[in-house]
Amino acid sequence: MMRWTVVLLSDRVNDVRDLLPSFPLAPFEVLMASLKNSTPLELGALSPDILLLDALEEVAAAEEAARRLTLGWSTSLPPLLAVLSEGTVSIFRFESGVDDFLFDRSSSSEISARFALAARRVGVGEQAPLLKVGDLVVNPDNYQVHLRNRPLDLTYKEFELLKFLAQRAGRVCDRGLLLQEVWGYDYFGGTRTVDVHVRRLRAKLGPEHETLIETIRNVGYRLVARPRER
Repeated sequence: MMRWTVVLLSDRVNDVRDLLPSFPLAPFEVLMASLKNSTPLELGALSPDILLLDALEEVAAAEEAARRLTLGWSTSLPPLLAVLSEGTVSIFRFESGVDDFLFDRSSSSEISARFALAARRVGVGEQAPLLKVGDLVVNPDNYQVHLRNRPLDLTYKEFELLKFLAQRAGRVCDRGLLLQEVWGYDYFGGTRTVDVHVRRLRAKLGPEHETLIETIRNVGYRLVARPRER
């Protein structure tokens, strides 16, 4: 698996999870740099795959950093994303040069998806591998799922839930973990939301394959390669 180097530009925090609590640790290596004082030359020496700007409080400084990097980067600028809150997204000037943004409460799956989309737009990164679990094939790049070559019509959250289970095929995922990673740790809908989406996924898998998603009583769910015999 490719390891991505993420450079976080901030003068307020010392750890990426102070800014993005649900930041996925793998496959990312996070380096810290100054938002106001880092030069394009200094940042280029770090060979970043992704640049993150802390725009939660110092919006003007983040906008200026985006302009400075856009104008001063000597080669192709890596994807540049701003981290915003619901309060700052309405005042941030996206014409300053950022490619995309993340909310500070984004789930780990959304963070990874935003990184991948931004990277593909500028030709950075590699194609995500297909996730194959028995007859089920999940394509993280084009958000398509096939079961025995039959396409499944899934909603975004259904896809993200199935992808998360496929990435951990054979392992039990408790409801709390699924809620945190797919919906975000501050989602207020409760674990009942997970049960509802699993029920919908099973319906779309069909009667012959609905048991690919096993229920682990009082714990959560597990995706297996072969449906359980009735």
